[in-house]
Amino acid sequence: MKTLLSPPKKASIAPDQVEQKKNFWIIPFGLLIIVSVIGAFMPLDAKMFVADDKIVMADVAWMLTATGLVLLMTPGLAFFYGGMVGSKSVISTMLQSFIAMGVISIIWVVFGFSLAFGESIGGIIGNPTTFFMFNGVGAKTDPNLSPTVPLLLFAMFQLKFAIITPALITGSFAERVRFSAYLLFMVLFCIFIYAPLAHWTWHPEGFLRKMGVLDFAGGTVVHLSAGCAALAGAIFLRRRQSHLEHQPHTPANIPFVLLGTGMLWFGWFGFNAGSALSASSLAVTAFATTNTASAAAAISWIFFDAVQGRKPSAMGACIGAVVGLVAITPAAGFVGIGASIFIGTFASIISNLVVHFKNKSNIDDTLDVFPCHGVGGMFGMLATAVFASKAVNPAGADGLLFGGTGLFLYHILALLIVVVFSFVGAWLLYLVVNSILKIRVSAEQEQMGLDMSQHGEQF
Repeated sequence: MKTLLSPPKKASIAPDQVEQKKNFWIIPFGLLIIVSVIGAFMPLDAKMFVADDKIVMADVAWMLTATGLVLLMTPGLAFFYGGMVGSKSVISTMLQSFIAMGVISIIWVVFGFSLAFGESIGGIIGNPTTFFMFNGVGAKTDPNLSPTVPLLLFAMFQLKFAIITPALITGSFAERVRFSAYLLFMVLFCIFIYAPLAHWTWHPEGFLRKMGVLDFAGGTVVHLSAGCAALAGAIFLRRRQSHLEHQPHTPANIPFVLLGTGMLWFGWFGFNAGSALSASSLAVTAFATTNTASAAAAISWIFFDAVQGRKPSAMGACIGAVVGLVAITPAAGFVGIGASIFIGTFASIISNLVVHFKNKSNIDDTLDVFPCHGVGGMFGMLATAVFASKAVNPAGADGLLFGGTGLFLYHILALLIVVVFSFVGAWLLYLVVNSILKIRVSAEQEQMGLDMSQHGEQF
């Protein structure tokens, strides 16, 4: 942190604007107080906290570890994004990831988990009252969701996926989004986009799961949805002034990007291997495919840059590694090690090409969220339908390479459904939020930087 010789200049705010800001914050603060009071008087059932004989302690130990690893990914993302943005918006960008751990955790406990995994309503959404305030979520197993670990542990594991998904989106509209508007968008996204997608894909009665769509750890639910919502956000919020003026973008701290990448890579083992929901050989396979795909993608990105005359860079290696992690996510527990090399290598090349195509367009996706997470998620979803094999996971299906034409066609259909739902749904949410709170900061605040204009802090 820099030592300031004089207080930094703050944006001038009219008295009526100050009053409007205070009035806005009364609403979320009041809701938190109400939820807190309800929680204090929720009845307790001692039976909820007594384990049953189906629990496998090795699985519990692994899933506790995996849950912690996945949570670590969100601070990792904060460093990853924070190092990439300009020096005037580092803190705000990192906070946008960090605050998701608080906001989404409360939403998930109150009714988010119910929307995703509660009693299915037509295969579309869960009943919000099934697990309201985590009622019924305790130490006992659930035969459909958590056969060998407590349902409470499964719920907390799934929470970490819900946390990082809206945080991923923030890279697309970095350096120009109002913090209060982002908080509202994040809540609405969790309720209306993330929870339905999780239900469709992972609930036993979800309509995509019943179609036979395979998504081992969230390539569709997390990365594809975040990538499409990011593209919608980049278009909706329009270009930054610096982007309009074709000013070069200078990352604030590349070592932050390296640190964030390391944290993401490490945490991703919980993300993918944890999705086996057991300390098993399947978890080991997912662990191995995850590491291999990321390694292949990291070197593929810098090699591809080098053969085109660009210098192999730390940024390129980091972005490539994350693209590989994104692409292998839906396939991690369904494909072999060799296929994971292919997936990482070609996902990296394709995303690299899309990044450079985007840079020639008028789309201002600040940190290339759509080319990396959206396109990487699409490629991973299709690659799963090509390379999946029952030899790896008997509970899965054979992909196109092994005669599974039907699986490939269903994945194309699911891809179209998720892309349209995520993009259009997110666009509508941006419209709703913008009608309540102006999403984009003023030109003066953008020039000052979000660290000072939104938080009164400086990197």
